[in-house]
Amino acid sequence: MTNLTLTPDLARRARLAGLFYLVIIIAGLGAELGLRGPLIDLADADATAAAILAAPGQFRLAIAADLVMALCDAGLAILLYLVFRAAAPGLALSAMVFRLIQTVLIAANLMALQAAWLILSGADGLADAHALALVSLDLHGHGYDLGLVFFGVNSVMMGLLVWRSGLISKVFGAGLVIAGLVYLTGSGLRFFAPEWSAAFTPAYGVTILAETAFCLRLLLQRQPAQEAV
Repeated sequence: MTNLTLTPDLARRARLAGLFYLVIIIAGLGAELGLRGPLIDLADADATAAAILAAPGQFRLAIAADLVMALCDAGLAILLYLVFRAAAPGLALSAMVFRLIQTVLIAANLMALQAAWLILSGADGLADAHALALVSLDLHGHGYDLGLVFFGVNSVMMGLLVWRSGLISKVFGAGLVIAGLVYLTGSGLRFFAPEWSAAFTPAYGVTILAETAFCLRLLLQRQPAQEAV
């Protein structure tokens, strides 16, 4: 690996990557915590169905926000590759591929949310509609965590790229590595030890902190000194 030399083009790409990352954070957290989360109780199918049918616009807006997040994620994967490829081409390409896999999985997984809506909105004469919709919503949660497995690997790779590129402080790279390990652990618990999953949830605060810090660092990337006139 070689240290990167900051150029005007590299600085512009970094700032654009930071902007995409900011949209991803806002759209992703907004969809999951602000819009969809208050409507869903996986322990109560009837209450969940009633909440979604009472706020169809809110439920659909959550899907739209996730779609925006996925579109920006695809762009971010390419931009981060362009920023860091000179430091380690193979690792940068691998990181991009893993992030794009995560993006495809999360985008495709939105069909589980759409399926839940179709079941609930066309439930006349359909037996166990509420229970079926809840299964689709639970499937979406598992599909999201499956995407985070690949994102966890991407985060570890990005952390190594940041650490060894010399472009920004190593502390941001360390934060991304830790965030990646949290994602991998959390997704593993969701699939293989679900009884521990809820207790692990507070650890995701580390991922929000690490990714937000990296996002802001990219967004505030300055132009090279030689351009200042």
